[in-house]
This record gives sequence, structure tokens and C-alpha cells, in this order.
Amino acid sequence: MLGLLSALGGHAFKRDFQKLLFLYCQEAAPKGLYEFVPYRFGAFSFTSYADRRKLIAHGLLEDREEYWRLTDRGAQVASQAHDDSMERFAQRYHGIRGKCLVGETYRRFPFYAIRSEIVTEILGHDDCAVRRIEHARTSRTPAALSTIGYEGRTIESFLNTLLRGGVTLLCDVRRNPISRKYGFSKKTLKNACEGVGIRYVHLPELGIASADRQNLNSQTDYDRLFATYEKAHLSNQGEALSRLLGLMDSGQRVALTCYERLPQQCHRHCVADALEQGSILSLKTKHF
Repeated sequence: MLGLLSALGGHAFKRDFQKLLFLYCQEAAPKGLYEFVPYRFGAFSFTSYADRRKLIAHGLLEDREEYWRLTDRGAQVASQAHDDSMERFAQRYHGIRGKCLVGETYRRFPFYAIRSEIVTEILGHDDCAVRRIEHARTSRTPAALSTIGYEGRTIESFLNTLLRGGVTLLCDVRRNPISRKYGFSKKTLKNACEGVGIRYVHLPELGIASADRQNLNSQTDYDRLFATYEKAHLSNQGEALSRLLGLMDSGQRVALTCYERLPQQCHRHCVADALEQGSILSLKTKHF
């Protein structure tokens, strides 16, 4: 990120840099450098802003709200990360800034404009581009139930999976919603979800104690744990389950989330099974 900023002249307004970073990641960057979500002004990376805070803390970027600027020390570090792909990219987009730059991202990558508050301002009478953005929006379908684990995902890929799946409400079923992985502690996850239009609720009563998850060495161990969880705990959580059923009955597309990637190794599949059995709807859970 420092190298790209250096290639761009060492400074850029924050919206411009976010869009240039996005385009660089689509066109020239190593796969997985940064991922993005559709946000208020188009493509946005929560992770890049978390990194920005770290770079400021280390004295490599100036602490300015309106733009990104390298410090002298940052410029020295950036020179080591500078490469030809960044130079070519900077030359290709030289002089393209502001509305023209944002419009470039909207036209080429309409999915990332589906949450934008400035589509009309940016695209004006470009009806074709506006229609592509409308088409990229997931149509609202009847209530549904899904589950998703965040193991191995970035916060951006996690949110994009929810958006593409049409999820309207994320239910966190962790007993303790804290994580060492960026983006997945309760407050950060809640803010990120609400930023892309997904409601967040936390139901810790549906969680499973960390102490009960020790020494799980085989699927048989998991199955034994979940059988105990269903019988001794989940069967007593009628109020929480009824709340979720009520939300789905009202048309919400609910996703249950916890850590594990595989649903059969996470108690969320037990919650999903209980909801399927208790719903008046014909639900079939989808596991992302």
C-alpha cells in the first residue's frame, strides 16, 4: 500500500486512493492483497483502513482525515516496496481522479456500487451503467435460512458472501463474540454488517461454552458434543429460537454465524436444524 501511494506521488485524497487501490487490486496486485465490499461511495476495504491506522501509528503515514500522505520515513519504506506494476498503474490512471475515477469503478464493477449513495451524482444520465448496477443488486426473495463460518475468510469476503446470498440479518450464535481475526469481534462485525445494509443480532444464549470444545479430535467427538448440546442446552432455548422464527416469518433472510468453516463441526448446524423443525415455512438451510 505504501508502494502504490509512492507511485501515485506520495499523497492522494482518501476516496481517490480507495478507488485506485481497488482498481490496482483488480488489475495488477497479487491475488488476495485486499478485498472490497460495496459501501456508501462504492468499493471499500475495511482491512485497508485498519492497516492505515497501523501505518499512522508507526509513523509511516500522516494522520490526516481527508487524504493519505507518506511521511519521510514512510517514503523510505515505500521505496523498497515500489515496483514496475505500480508505476505502470499510476501512469495509466494519471489525472483520473474525483468523479471520473469513481465512475470508472462503477461502470466496470457494478456490484461494488449497489450500496452507493452517489450513483446519480456520479453517473448522471448514463442509463446503461445505472441498469447494470440495479441488475447487480440481489432481488429480495422469501425468507430463508443459511449458516456461515468465518474461518479462513476476510471480513470483506464474508460480507460479500452474505450480500450475494441475499442475507438481510446476521445472527451471531457465539457465546463470546470476540476474535483475534480482524473484523469479527462483536462491535466491528456489527458496524461492518450495518454498513452494507445487513442487520446484526447477537444471541449468546445459543452459544456453546469454549470449555466444552476441548479435545475434539474426530467427527465422532464433534457429534457427541452436539448431541449433548442439543439435549442439555438447545432444548431449553425456546425464547431465542422463537425470536429467530419470528424474524424469518416476517420475511428476513437469516444467516447464523460462528467460527468454524465446516458446519458439521460447529453448533450452528444444530440451531439451524431446530429452526427448520420449528418453522411454519418450508425451510432448507444453505451452508455458505
